[in-house]
Amino acid sequence: MRTKNSVSRTVFSLRGTISIFVCILMLGSLVAQTDDATSKKEAVDATSTQEAEKSEVVMSENRQELKLPGIKIQIKERYVDVDATVCLTEGLLELIACTKDTKEHESIIVIDAKAAHVHASLLLIGAQPGNPATRKKIEVEGSEEGRWIDLMPRGQKVDVFLVVKDEDDKLVERPISDFLMKDDDGYDVSPEVENKEVERFPTNTFLFAGSHVYKGEQGPARYLADEDGNVISISTFGNELLCLPGINTHGNDGLVWGVDSTHLPAEGTKVILRLRPQFADAPPAEKKELKTKE
Repeated sequence: MRTKNSVSRTVFSLRGTISIFVCILMLGSLVAQTDDATSKKEAVDATSTQEAEKSEVVMSENRQELKLPGIKIQIKERYVDVDATVCLTEGLLELIACTKDTKEHESIIVIDAKAAHVHASLLLIGAQPGNPATRKKIEVEGSEEGRWIDLMPRGQKVDVFLVVKDEDDKLVERPISDFLMKDDDGYDVSPEVENKEVERFPTNTFLFAGSHVYKGEQGPARYLADEDGNVISISTFGNELLCLPGINTHGNDGLVWGVDSTHLPAEGTKVILRLRPQFADAPPAEKKELKTKE
């Protein structure tokens, strides 16, 4: 015979599971392609999206970990791990992370998951999205054309890390700033430049901007970060999932950050992108050693 408390826990569990499925399915549907003249690549993307939506959502017995395709959501510790691959070990950067077959030539890693599913994962642990940088037209008295103003990006702060193997083959968590350095000399390899002190990237904290959902006259809504590949940006694109504060140019004159491969594994190596939102009530992160499987 079940007690009142056990019934309550069952109801809570069912409600929580239903909420999770609704959240995932709603955001997962945003990545469907809408063009009637769909190219071969778009057809493949649409198929993979449908498969992701049909994938079973796996939750651990104690409901502390939730798994999506390419994603592990740590419910209790409130962070998200995304499977990724190193795609660039030298050169200038506009992004930290991109989606597959988009901007691997200017991003450190490419993620295995859909950007919309990463968005959903952050929502599930309580992170609040804002908006990417954008422009808004305002009315001006005496002018028919009005005036355009820049709106700054906003959103909850998210600390970004890569989990990689160290020299002892142990998994370690490093802030993403460990993998970037100032590169305003471009490809100048003169002795003066080689001996110059390296300037590190100033932060590993980004804003959960949340990209945009675009709904055309026909077809389902689209999640723009999946289409354009802008998952975590250094330069401002206006549709990224995570971004830096302010507006940062991405013309050639603005490309001043490059890859620091000192601690970065070789191109093609699997790594983990860890996203840890900042919460006011969050306890201090536990210091624990990560070990690889034998």
